[in-house]
Amino acid sequence: MSINNVQIFDTTLRDGEQVPGCKLNTEQKLIIANRLDILGVDVIEAGFPVSSPGDYNSVLEISKIVKNATVCGLTRANQKDIEVAAAALKYAKRPRIHTGIGTSDSHILYKFNSTPDKIVERAIQAVSYAKKFVEDVEFYAEDAGRTSNEFLAKICEQVIKAGATVLNIPDTTGYCLPDEYGAKIKFLKENVKGIHNVTISCHCHNDLGLATANAIAGVQNGARQIECTINGIGERAGNTALEEVVMILKQHPYLNLDTNINTKLLYATSQLVQQSMGMIVQPNKAIIGENAFAHSSGIHQDGVIKNRETYEIINPADVGVNVSSIILTARSGRAALAYRSKNVGYDLTKVELDDIYPQFLQFADHHKEVNDNDIHHLMELNHIHKTSIAI
Repeated sequence: MSINNVQIFDTTLRDGEQVPGCKLNTEQKLIIANRLDILGVDVIEAGFPVSSPGDYNSVLEISKIVKNATVCGLTRANQKDIEVAAAALKYAKRPRIHTGIGTSDSHILYKFNSTPDKIVERAIQAVSYAKKFVEDVEFYAEDAGRTSNEFLAKICEQVIKAGATVLNIPDTTGYCLPDEYGAKIKFLKENVKGIHNVTISCHCHNDLGLATANAIAGVQNGARQIECTINGIGERAGNTALEEVVMILKQHPYLNLDTNINTKLLYATSQLVQQSMGMIVQPNKAIIGENAFAHSSGIHQDGVIKNRETYEIINPADVGVNVSSIILTARSGRAALAYRSKNVGYDLTKVELDDIYPQFLQFADHHKEVNDNDIHHLMELNHIHKTSIAI
């Protein structure tokens, strides 16, 4: 059975950079764009060119250095935005203009003070105009998550006729439940003429913590592009996390879906983005958090020491992490103490381990974590000498 490829559209440099305090200069953007290209993303959304001279210049310079990925510029549904984006993308080997408009009742009435028919007309005009500059045009139906499926199908069909090559179905406010979002993609697949000639894209936000789940539901129902960011950064509660969707597809081969991402570079890429943007992820962040492969419970530690797969469904090496961490705390058992002691050169006998373990617990009760220096101190107090080479 052949594997279906899911394209990864990275918007770290556009949606991710919209986070307050995460502004990057052009040099920083170039470093991250180069890393994303090496990582294997299919599309890099480099910015919103018309928004500022700095953003225009960044998109222009990124277009010059990216060797493999499509470089994309965001626009609103107006001619000036599209012209500026086209100019910024002029050096790109694979340029894409990403244009669109709000389609929910809320956006049509309150944001545009317009009507559904006029919104469809503007969408057609934007896609048609973008098509004059580039072959690859992506249309976004902003707030598609709260747009009726019937109107969404109508506007999608019209922009396909106008030349759109990709349809972005954003859950802009993070409102949808996974079954609702999946059903929306399925409805489009079954009711839009010409839909099989374009790529459906998922752009999900994390306001209710469902961005990753919604994106996966989308590809399970026929979408073949996921729009995401490194570490899930983005507006408000963030976007779909690239590292999460990539590893979900990798770890569930029965889904018959995969990406072009070199997963061994995920951790290093996450670190680069954290350092560049000054936005450190929480320790329990899936895949790339400090505690993602750390074990402090005695039962878990014993299981992992015996066989890593007892408590780890992902091999740390697959995402670029050197090894699982056995963290010594008051919850740790004898197996963990023996393991960590051996790592720093003490191959304890059963008698030695039984003698030192109560002292270890007393020490651990007064400290959040027992480190290597603490182990050496405990061994010295008990006159235990190194018996092996540290591993």
